[in-house]
Amino acid sequence: MSQTYDSSSIQVLEGLEAVRKRPAMYIGDTSIRGLHHCLFEVVDNSVDEALGGFCTEIFVTVHTDGSISVLDDGRGVPVDMHPTEGVPAVEVILCKLHAGGKFDKGSYKVSGGLHGVGVSCVNALAETLTIEIFRDGAIHEQSFARGVKTTELTKTGESSKHGTRLTFKPDDQIFEVTEFNFDMISSRLREMAFLMGRAGLTIHVTDDRDGRSDSYCYPNGLDDSISFINEAKEPLHKEIVSIVAEVEDAQGSPVAIELALQYNNSYREDVYAFVNNINTTEGGTHLSGFRSGMTRALNNYAKRSNLLKPNETAPSGEDFREGLAAVLSVKLADPQFESQTKIKLGNREIEGLVSSVVTDKINTVLEENPSIGKAIINKALLAARAREAARKQRDLVRRKGALASGNLPGKLADCQSKNRDETELFIVEGDSAGGTAKGARNRINQAILPLRGKILNVEKARLDKMLNHEEIQVLISALGAGFGTEEFDLQKLRYGKIIIMTDADVDGSHIRTLLLTFFYRQMAELVRAGRIYIAAPPLYKLRRKKKERYILDERALETALLDIAVESASVQSLVESKVQLDGEELADLVRHLQLLEGFESTVTNGRQAMAIDEYFALMKDEQLPSHQVVMADDARHFFYDHESVTGFLSELTDEAREGHDVIEYRGSEAAASELKNLERFGLSLVDYLGADDEPRFSVHEGGDKSAEALSLKGVLARLQEFAESGVDIQRYKGLGEMNAEQLWDSTMDPETRTLHLVALDDEIEADHLFSVLMGPTVEPRRLFIEKHALEVKNLDV
Repeated sequence: MSQTYDSSSIQVLEGLEAVRKRPAMYIGDTSIRGLHHCLFEVVDNSVDEALGGFCTEIFVTVHTDGSISVLDDGRGVPVDMHPTEGVPAVEVILCKLHAGGKFDKGSYKVSGGLHGVGVSCVNALAETLTIEIFRDGAIHEQSFARGVKTTELTKTGESSKHGTRLTFKPDDQIFEVTEFNFDMISSRLREMAFLMGRAGLTIHVTDDRDGRSDSYCYPNGLDDSISFINEAKEPLHKEIVSIVAEVEDAQGSPVAIELALQYNNSYREDVYAFVNNINTTEGGTHLSGFRSGMTRALNNYAKRSNLLKPNETAPSGEDFREGLAAVLSVKLADPQFESQTKIKLGNREIEGLVSSVVTDKINTVLEENPSIGKAIINKALLAARAREAARKQRDLVRRKGALASGNLPGKLADCQSKNRDETELFIVEGDSAGGTAKGARNRINQAILPLRGKILNVEKARLDKMLNHEEIQVLISALGAGFGTEEFDLQKLRYGKIIIMTDADVDGSHIRTLLLTFFYRQMAELVRAGRIYIAAPPLYKLRRKKKERYILDERALETALLDIAVESASVQSLVESKVQLDGEELADLVRHLQLLEGFESTVTNGRQAMAIDEYFALMKDEQLPSHQVVMADDARHFFYDHESVTGFLSELTDEAREGHDVIEYRGSEAAASELKNLERFGLSLVDYLGADDEPRFSVHEGGDKSAEALSLKGVLARLQEFAESGVDIQRYKGLGEMNAEQLWDSTMDPETRTLHLVALDDEIEADHLFSVLMGPTVEPRRLFIEKHALEVKNLDV
């Protein structure tokens, strides 16, 4: 370290250098969340156009080269020269921090973007970024690389369209992960479509990598989101209560308040709060105002209607919110967030405004619909009684814990370290596997908690019943952070990582799901903070020439065997081309064949499955069909891109539209590319499929073994057979089959193990999925199973 510290030591980061130097300050992190945060910053700009009434459609497309584009039909980014900067306005927006239209109240009444750093950050962190602007009858285009312009703003054509298309490719020098997740994108865009439904916004998302696509339009806005949340629950009242109001703050600026709510038969509160379409996951003043307004209105109604008995425990605010599903959306001109990631609203005056509006509107609804009021109050009274029972049970749990040694459950094998950040708690299925884990662990920083049997499904149970369950008591006591929305304190958590370690079978999956249900419903902050992990014990162990290797799943086993085979094997063509492959060239071919084999299962399984040769025969212009539409009369139509199938469906009559089925072939573009790749090896489609019953290939093992194959698919099978004959494969049915050394090497050693982080990307979708899969209502679960049955890869029966 230099001993000199003078003015030369002071660095000044110009322009967007600061973003590249400290990206986490602007986008949260450089992992998958930060990557998608960049996309949503771009989408937010298009949504801001829709908020202003200038945009009705947004198209998000993930491209095969790893880039992603966002197209809207808004006004188009300004292209004229900036009066003070001396460059086009679009360049100022993309290259200057704290520059944008959101500071000018004349341009946007409300917006999600506030600090003017969103899209400029995306530019700084993109390997390449191109913007196309459709405005004033012309098309303008400009390109950038890592925040620096590579071309000047140029007029490239004429167009009557208006809007902006921004395409960027994330920089792998910055991001740990550069591959976009379709499900994460789609769920966030669905959430946005709910919020913008009444504004008439439609959002489309397409993944060119595998052909997946979704379109979202919800004309009833938040009402549609409540229907989605309560799909697997039984509503207490049929009508969804809707509130739409506009008030003024102290400065005279408009504040739009939109609320939809409906009570259901569950035992928890599902409330989601948004500000200018941004999900404020930590709440804020708008959420506080909503809760106080609801409590005041319901208390007043209960007293006016004489629904409270004199000696009965009065419901608290928490009791009034049991079974409540609500979505609150507030739009204001100058929201004050706690950080660039916008997770908590701080405007003090909003609390009073929202509380007043909610109190007035709910009072009116209850007076006009006394049946709704009575149902809500009766449920709150039941919740108050259960809360009192739970309080007694909670006190009993605490007293039992206080009598135990060190306040910890006896079955917990604690670790020695007091540094929480380096400690891990393994929750293990069964006492037998728990005993093995105790022998395998590093006692310094790894604790073991074996659980006997399956814990209670908390999705179906009230709090008092949950607290009476012994294994849940043990779990709460071991973690030491409390439970529930009001009591849980992340700072009191005793371990840095909570790792669920169960068998790789159907029972292990069920136990893992029950634990995740408990954590999500009673300790959601654990999930939000990224503290929950799932261990991935191997299914197989390969032993070859005194070397051992653990294998996670069937697919990995197949790949491992093929890797072993190609080390010493060669493949020779028996037809005229006389192709001969070995070494790296054979390994490269095998990788291409595995991708084709994986795609083949997409075509030959599921609805309207067809033979792979029949499907490949449909190739034209080096493209394979991406969609098949099967009409009610069994007529089949094939399409090669999303636009053509969408156009076909839009032109159908109402009569023809009934009974049709759309089948999507995910990965058709990649499969066509892999077939084209066969030419590099001097091979063709006929070689992949085979012809008649004549062998086309001879496969030789390093020794004197050889075998013939009818096709390239047969070559893969022969190679795998050669590998299997030279290795010892052991399959594990559960953790208990491993000894302590094997469990450490495969599942618990930080240097070699595989852990899966449990992340919460979309709370509305997560709530919906837990309700469907774990809730008391059977019908939505049956429909879910029917819809996804053909997607099952590993079925344990």
